[in-house]
Amino acid sequence: MQNLDLLHISIADQQLYGFAEGQLVLRMPVSTALNGAGETNGSNCTPRGLHQIRARIGDGLPLGAVLRGRRWTGEVWNAELHERFPGRDWILTRILWLSGREPGRNRLGQVDSFRRYIYLHGTPDSEPMGVPLSHGCIRLRNADVLELFDRVPVHCAVRIDEAPCPDWAVAQLS
Repeated sequence: MQNLDLLHISIADQQLYGFAEGQLVLRMPVSTALNGAGETNGSNCTPRGLHQIRARIGDGLPLGAVLRGRRWTGEVWNAELHERFPGRDWILTRILWLSGREPGRNRLGQVDSFRRYIYLHGTPDSEPMGVPLSHGCIRLRNADVLELFDRVPVHCAVRIDEAPCPDWAVAQLS
């Protein structure tokens, strides 16, 4: 499988598009913020603009591993665990931690994506995809974040945009 060099997340489409050498090779449903797009600390919004993968967390953990504070709790998500902690924002399987690359827009000060702990991460498979429901992060199916993790190096570019991408949504994958 080819490594990706650009991830493009369309908030309108609720899709992640993965590119390698300029070719669309991957498409995955996501769930961005319930509060919409925005960069301000404490907004629970998904930040826009150009980012990069700053850290990859969870290599080797089992599918559904529960992460808190970027550390494995030793638990693996299941329905019983979910019942015991209602309302928890589950961060599962892997974390791809974003860092903004645009000072004043998504980097430094009150708009710093890294300090806001904005991730691409797994979520329970019972959670819907294609619907904005997160607290600011980009949620993916556990199997999808596992596949993505293995294909995305540190410093991979990530663009988050509000615009729809109708051509990419139906394009043949290379």
